[in-house]
Amino acid sequence: MGITNFGGDEVVYSYDESKIIILPVPYDATSTYMRGADRGPEAILEASPALEFYDPETRSEAYKKGIHTLSPLRCGTDPAELTDAVYSTVSRLFSDSRFPVVIGGNHTVSIGAFRAAAEAFKDLTILQLDAHSDLRSVYEGSPLNHACAAARAKEYAPLVQVGIRSMAAEELPSVDPGRIFYAHELWENRSLYAKAAALLSDNVYITLDLDVFDPSIMPSTGTPEPGGPGYRELMSFIRDVFRRRNVVGFDVVELCPSETNKAPDFVAARIIYQMLSYKFGV
Repeated sequence: MGITNFGGDEVVYSYDESKIIILPVPYDATSTYMRGADRGPEAILEASPALEFYDPETRSEAYKKGIHTLSPLRCGTDPAELTDAVYSTVSRLFSDSRFPVVIGGNHTVSIGAFRAAAEAFKDLTILQLDAHSDLRSVYEGSPLNHACAAARAKEYAPLVQVGIRSMAAEELPSVDPGRIFYAHELWENRSLYAKAAALLSDNVYITLDLDVFDPSIMPSTGTPEPGGPGYRELMSFIRDVFRRRNVVGFDVVELCPSETNKAPDFVAARIIYQMLSYKFGV
C-alpha cells in the first residue's frame, strides 16, 4: 500500500492527537457478484491526498480535529472472526472517545461496528444508505453475508433504510414499511427525506453502501443499481442528519475500484471527508 493514512502527508496525526480514527477493513470473502471490495480501502487512501482539506460548504477544515488511520484490519475469510475484530476495535475507539470511520470492504465489515455502537450509545438508530435492503436472515449459508447486514443491524438497534431499490421477495416479511424509503419514492417526493430524518433517535450510526448512489457517479461497486440519488441530493440529506442528530460514527463500504476509472475512488474519499466536515466543521 503506497498511502497508509487518509490525506497523505497533509494529514499526519498520532492517535493521541486525533478525534477521528479511520479503520480500513479490506474484506471481500462474503461478496456474491463482482469481487474487489477488499481493494476499496487502499484505493480510497490512495485517492485521499488529492482532496482539498478546506471545505467551502461548511467553511471548515475538519482535518484539524486530527485524523489518524489505523493499520488495515485483516482477518482471513471467516466472517465471524472479522465481525468480532471490527467490534473489538470500534468498541475501543468509542471507549477512548474517538469518532470511528470504518472503510470497507463489503457490507459484512459494518456488522461488528453496529454492535459496538449499540453498546456504547443509548437511544441509537442505525441509518442505512443503500441500494439493497440487505434483510436476508441467512444468505449462502451465512448470517454474516453482506446481504444480511441490515438484518443484523435490526438485532442491535432500530433501523431506517434510505435509497433502497433492490430486494428479494423473501425479505418482505422483515421490512418495516414505515422505516424504509425507496429510491423511486424519494425521486417522486423529496419531502420523504425529512420524514426519514424525523424517525432517527438522538444518536445515529450511519452505514453508507456506495451503491446507494446512482452508478452514473458511482459505477465502481459490486452490484451497481440504476435509479439512485445523485451526489448533491443524498449529501444534502446526510448534512441534515448531522445537523439534527448526534452522529456517533459511520462506515463507507462496497467500493470495488477499477483499474481504468479512478474517479469513483476520489468520489468515495470526498464523501468521507464531506461527512467529517458535516460532523466537525459546523
